[in-house]
Parts: sequence; C-alpha cells; structure tokens
Amino acid sequence: MVNSGFLKVSGTKIVDSQGNPVVLVGTATGGHLNMENFITGYPGHETEHKEPLLKVLGKEKFDFFFDKFYEYFWTDKDSEFLASLNLNCLRIPFNYRHFLDDSDLKTVKQSGFKYLDRMIESCAKYGVYTILDLHAVPGGQNQDWHSDSGIHKALFWQFQEFQDRIVDLWKVIAAHYKDNTWVAGYNPLNEPGDSKNYRLINFYTNVERAIRDVDPNHILFLDGNTYAMDFSQFPSEPYPNTVYAIHDYSNFGFPGSGTYVGSEEQVSKLKRQYERKIEYMKKIGVPVWNGEFGPVYSAETRGDTNIEATNSARYKVLRDQLSIYKTGDPSGDGSPISWSIWVYKDIGYQGLTYVSPDSKWFKVLGEFLLKKKKLGLDKWGRDADPKIENLYIQISSHFKEAISEKFHRAVYPYIWGIDGYANRVLRDMLFSQFMSYEFAECFRDLTFEDLDEMAASFKFENVIKREELNNYLSEYFK
Repeated sequence: MVNSGFLKVSGTKIVDSQGNPVVLVGTATGGHLNMENFITGYPGHETEHKEPLLKVLGKEKFDFFFDKFYEYFWTDKDSEFLASLNLNCLRIPFNYRHFLDDSDLKTVKQSGFKYLDRMIESCAKYGVYTILDLHAVPGGQNQDWHSDSGIHKALFWQFQEFQDRIVDLWKVIAAHYKDNTWVAGYNPLNEPGDSKNYRLINFYTNVERAIRDVDPNHILFLDGNTYAMDFSQFPSEPYPNTVYAIHDYSNFGFPGSGTYVGSEEQVSKLKRQYERKIEYMKKIGVPVWNGEFGPVYSAETRGDTNIEATNSARYKVLRDQLSIYKTGDPSGDGSPISWSIWVYKDIGYQGLTYVSPDSKWFKVLGEFLLKKKKLGLDKWGRDADPKIENLYIQISSHFKEAISEKFHRAVYPYIWGIDGYANRVLRDMLFSQFMSYEFAECFRDLTFEDLDEMAASFKFENVIKREELNNYLSEYFK
C-alpha cells in the first residue's frame, strides 16, 4: 500500500506530507521482541528466564522454540486484524540484545532487523504505521522488570559507555529505515527513570543529533522521565519534529483500587491526571502521544472471581479515558490525540487478543501460572493470596519501624517507597529468579513438535479476541 510520504510535526498535530492531520491510534507488541513476565507467563526478567530454559532444552531446541515464537507472534493476519479495528499504528517494543551482545556492545548484529523488517512490511501492506520502541538498554534505563537488567537500579545512567553505544545503535537503525515512510518514527527509550534528570536530557540531545545525521525525516517520540510521566526538567525549546510521550495508566484499572463506577469525582481524577501529564506540551505547543494505557481484566484461568462485574468496571475506566483523549489535544481545540494501548497479545490479562485456555501453552504451564499468580510474583496487577501478601506487609512494616519515617521515600523513584522496593527486590527479583528454574522445568522432555505447538499458541488463528475491548477501540473516531 502506498502512503503520502513521511509524517511530520506541525504545532500540536502530526500531519502527512500534504499537511492533513493524522491521528495515530493502535497498540503494542509487548511480550514479543521485548518479553515481559505477565504477558507470556515466565517469572522475573527476560534474559534470566531464558538461561534456565537453555539448560533444560539445549541449544537446538531453545533456538527452534524462540524462532517459532518470534515468527508466530506477528503475521499478516495480525496486521489485517489491526486494520479491521480502524487502528492505524503498531508500537514495536524491542530489546537491545537483538542487536547487541553484552560481550561486544560496539558491533551491531544485522540479524536484529530480521523480525522488525518483517513486522514493518506486514503492517504496511494493510496501511498500518509502525513506531520503533527501544524497550530495554544495557544496565537498564529504569528500575523495573521490563528494562531486563535483573536489578533494581538503572545503571544505564551511570555509564556513559552504555549511553554512547545506544546512540550508535539508533544511528544504525535510523540509517536502515530512513526511506521507509510507513515507519512513523522512533521511540528511542521506553520509560526512562533518571534520578538526576539531566542525564536523560543529554542522552536525548545526543541521540536526536545522531539520528538526524542519517535520517532527517522521521518523527521522534520522546518519553518523559520517571516512567513517561515527568517533563518538568525538559528544555523550553522543543526538539525539532518531535512528539512527546506520556504513559497514562489509571489505578482504577488495576486490583486494589476499589470499584470504578464513573462517578464525577473519579472521572475528574482521570482528567486531572491527564492534564497534569500534558502541561509541558500545552506550554510549548507540541503534540502528545499516549504511548501506554489500559486496564487489566479478570479471567477464570487466573483463578479470579466476580469476573463479569470486575471487567465491566474496567471497561468503564477505558471508555472514560478514551473520552478524555478524544478531545485532549494540547492546543485545547478539542481534537483527538494519538495513543497506543498496552497490549496487543498476552495470556489473558490485558491483551486485545489472548492465548486460549485450551492451548498447549496452558496445558503445559497452567498449574505453574496459577501458582505464580498466588505468590504475586508479577508486579503488574499483583493480586496475590492474602496470606502470602501479609508476609510482605510484615517485612515492609519491619523496614518502616527500623527506618526513620523521613527516609521512607528517600530512594528514587520516590513514589515506590519501602513497600515498592521491598516487593521489587524480594519478589520481582530474588524469588522470581529461583522460580525461573521451575518454569523452565515445565519444558523438559518437550519434543520439537511440542515446542512448535507451544509457540503456535500465540498464532492469530489460535488466540481469542477480546471483543468488547476491541469494539471500544474501533469506535474512537465515531
């Protein structure tokens, strides 16, 4: 399919080559080229869970399984389905390890383009733009699981070598896609968490310059600091041809926040949260892209109860957020903003599509997944057994009693506090690292045919569509 050329920024709008506004709406393939624990079911971090899998499967089976997983996760049928929902953009998160080895960060592997090329070409066939999202970098750009560092510190900001190598990587990527008009642009760093702020600004300045050296046309989509929420230290002069990205999750869409009914007070809170995040865009007159948002959903496969009522409330959160975005342009002219809902495909917690409970995936991993959920190993939408949760409450209470209260939020990101950090280190990291071996053991003795069937659980023709969610998204422009 042919488009009208490169997209670009004009005021608070993204426009095509003729100056017509283009609103990019879509989703993201989290869990694919950057894997995440709650999306496919392993505990902890991507690289750590792959190490015991390699030991259990051996290299031949390990390579076979992941080749099939990457292949099956996104095909032309997924592109066609996305377009059928009136969605016109796919954000593609990827891990730096597809391009760089930790033992040699200076050599860019051309094999890293294999799956990106295929996905971009597939989307283009159906008129779907793509945004390339570097979701994990050496040392980790934030303190959480999805930067795949295995630790609770963002070492990316402490080592200039890490930053320089990623600037170099983006220059190679930009040179590769400089003539591709179906690539809407580049999202150089997902959810940065720089406690000192200025290091992030320096990185953005360097990476913008490097990309522009080889590719003057594509838009940059820059996340705010502290998980795409804070622009307070950003320069008053915007980078050229740049969109600024927020992530706008609401606690109302997750366990432990009470029931959302859409009251005046609750809707007002959603609006205030959004308005606070776009203050910078309003001030300097630039576009906003909501790069991530979306509730999680209850399911029988997770051992949940009160499923229908819970999901009805979560859909209400979604509809009210979409209503805000529909008139949320920073200019105040009442026009819609661009967004990318998280996430496209998973094992039944948040995706527009999800793996069937009758699949080989659940036959092999079903019991382990229930155990993991009961233990509350995943931070995302954590909903553990109350008895187990109480153990961690007691540990946090011990910390709080021993540490002076004025230091309870002394460690960045400050909003985490002692509770957040205790869970991050004890459950997300330590407990999950040991449980990775139990997860891997589930794959022992699986044949090549079994592994193919496991990977095929994520094929479009085998997954279930979350119809109500998809209907709401497809009606955004109505």
